[in-house]
Amino acid sequence: MTHAVEHAGPADRPTDEPAVPAAPHVPGPDTQDPQTPDPEAPPGTRFILYLDDDEQDDEVARLSTWVRHLLLPVYGRETGSTSPWCPQWWEHPEAVAQLYGLWMAWTELTGPGSPMTGPANWHRDYLGPVMGSLRDPAGPFAGCKPGMHRDKEAPAAEEYPG
Repeated sequence: MTHAVEHAGPADRPTDEPAVPAAPHVPGPDTQDPQTPDPEAPPGTRFILYLDDDEQDDEVARLSTWVRHLLLPVYGRETGSTSPWCPQWWEHPEAVAQLYGLWMAWTELTGPGSPMTGPANWHRDYLGPVMGSLRDPAGPFAGCKPGMHRDKEAPAAEEYPG
């Protein structure tokens, strides 16, 4: 599909139909700096919140590559007061947890050996709910604006007296 889109010229599509942008290029291991995480490597087998600090930092770097090169170019929508996005999303633990889960599901449902209905299931069951939660005006990015991160204060919880 991408191949045909990339090579289609103006005469190849009706004039009243907008051009379809080519899918974003996700650099492979042969085109990357050795310090850059491999975006094609699947997420780890343990959930990110269970990892120690060094492992978690490595996974966030890999997740960031997936978010920057696939998720946002394909599924990112404009930001606004009713659909905030924080450009420093990694500063929000809830966002890291949700995006990591989304990436894990992406890998399982769209990778080799996944069922043909996997991508449709990912869109329906994971993408919509996660992006809706993250971009909700009361979600983790509440108070963040393009070019401006604002830490969100967690609710207080008293220690159990027993």
